[in-house]
Amino acid sequence: MKPIRVVVQGALGKVGREVVNAVCCQSDMELVGAVDLKATQDYLSLPDNLGTVPLSPDLEPILKSSKPEVLVDFTVAQASMPAVRMATKRGVNLVIGTTGLSSDELSEIEHLALEHNVGAVVAPNFALGAVLMIHLAKIAAKYLDWAEIIELHHHQKVDAPSGTALSTARAMAQSRGRPFSYAEPKKATPSRGEQVEGITIHSIRLPGLLAHQEVILGGAGQTLAIRHDTISRECYMPGVILAIKEVVKKKGLIYGLDKLLGL
Repeated sequence: MKPIRVVVQGALGKVGREVVNAVCCQSDMELVGAVDLKATQDYLSLPDNLGTVPLSPDLEPILKSSKPEVLVDFTVAQASMPAVRMATKRGVNLVIGTTGLSSDELSEIEHLALEHNVGAVVAPNFALGAVLMIHLAKIAAKYLDWAEIIELHHHQKVDAPSGTALSTARAMAQSRGRPFSYAEPKKATPSRGEQVEGITIHSIRLPGLLAHQEVILGGAGQTLAIRHDTISRECYMPGVILAIKEVVKKKGLIYGLDKLLGL
């Protein structure tokens, strides 16, 4: 069986470099191209002296020359959507880890994937532990009436609340099927964070942090805390590799890694 041909957009970024390394370690995958706005040369050196692949700040020539089956994108929403439109027209499947995509943009991804008969996996978090955290929070949400989320990230993260925190709150509310109870302040106070589906989300941004989230649920005389800590960006790679292997078998949009894990 031929290896899956992969192009990485955002290949020079912190997560992009991990994706490059992970793909190169897979015997059933082949990195055939890389894209990054900060590219200053025409090739990317691969780890362990495996050679080089074409590198460009522009996606279109890489798609033309490399003919990938899958585009992995870890950039920002402003860069992801043009890439989605370009890649789907060429019949390229998508694995997208970009956060901050709107519901309209997700609808467009779904439409383009179906129109061009390709698969698209979009996940707010590719860490298996984070996916399990959300799954457990959905279960707990049925039994405890109060909940808040604290999410902590490095100071360079552009969005707040994080995509994972928003997805967690919405998944908990959907699982519960009724509003959460929450403490209404006597007057508006920004220190209480942003409320989503009756769950208050507190965002912390500091140097020294990577990605962390704690879901705290409360009931009469008790609390339950479910926490996930990202120690290194390597934790995203098993999820990314799984998505690459599965997306070539799918058509349309798959939102969330939980769908691929059968949760």
